[in-house]
Amino acid sequence: MPALAHDPAVDDGTASLFARFGHDAAAFSALRARLRAGAAESDNRIKGHVSPPQPDDIRPLPPLGSPERRSLEARGRAALKEGTVGAVVLAGGMATRFAGIVKAGVTAVEGRSFLDLKLSSLAQLARTLEVRVPIVLMTSFVTHPIVERLARPFDTERTPVRSVSQSVSLRLARDGSLFRDEHGALSPYAPGHGDLPDTLRRSGLLKSFREGGGRYLFMSNVDNLGATLDPAIIGAHIESGRSLTAEVVRKEPGDRGGTPARVDGVPQIVEAFRFPEGFDQDAIPVFNTNTFVLDAQALDTAFPLTWFVVRKQVDGREAIQFERLVGELTAFLPTQFLEVERTGPDGRFLPVKDPEELARRQPDITALLRARGVLAAP
Repeated sequence: MPALAHDPAVDDGTASLFARFGHDAAAFSALRARLRAGAAESDNRIKGHVSPPQPDDIRPLPPLGSPERRSLEARGRAALKEGTVGAVVLAGGMATRFAGIVKAGVTAVEGRSFLDLKLSSLAQLARTLEVRVPIVLMTSFVTHPIVERLARPFDTERTPVRSVSQSVSLRLARDGSLFRDEHGALSPYAPGHGDLPDTLRRSGLLKSFREGGGRYLFMSNVDNLGATLDPAIIGAHIESGRSLTAEVVRKEPGDRGGTPARVDGVPQIVEAFRFPEGFDQDAIPVFNTNTFVLDAQALDTAFPLTWFVVRKQVDGREAIQFERLVGELTAFLPTQFLEVERTGPDGRFLPVKDPEELARRQPDITALLRARGVLAAP
């Protein structure tokens, strides 16, 4: 059991949580010491010279029906037929924006949940192309039992589904002490989707995928129903020869998030909070959708991803947590930035962060999923 579990401040329930879901006690202790020394947030800012991407750093996905698109589709279908493509769905959200309801289980459209629709789109592709697409659901200690239950009907020969939880950590107070909620209990959290490489390796799922001939993993968020597995995206990734493909879209007013930029000449995703003060982020017209294609072999390593300080309001008080972000993989792997359509028939970015955004996006989500055959025509 992790060293922190022996701390008298850690109750038996929290220690059991650590034992079940994993807790990096060594990293936690080091980060806690940096927080107490006032040095933790220095890692939030990017190191090195930052400049906008070059024009050839961003490749547009050819439009539907074009000869170039058909060529990419054929290449992606071939990879699917060979059994080299799998899917990863990030479903570890902490259920903080839907009144405590795990987002994977929230009704998105037509009485069906986000996870149901996400997995249905993968199952439909597998049936249509008569291929096998193994699926990994990365959950958290909050979402794991719910996601496992919702996923059972999709665990078939064509779409075998495996759920694996990322690790768990504890929120801290500003002085580095363990944060406690209004009831005096410790406050665990899931430390970000940057856990993905370690989670896949620790669970053995990455090894088994590779040993079964798997080469490419398509990763997307459970709340982005526009990010379906498109053979053309797989084809574009293979054609690029890069280890990672990151889908980007044109910015709209109010967008905030990571964008492709060059750091010391290397194209990578830089989160908005990491840019140097005064850098004109509006000079970069696209931003990251958190939808990737990853080479499984390249992913099978220990990446020194940065632990970022994130300040949260919990029970009306400030709590500090450390998170890693999967987009930082682009700093370590040769990356293709693929510009895709945001909405419309070829749209791939319809994320939902809260109930208000869901209400606004429901017509677009419904139209898109009907056009792709995931939802039946009215």
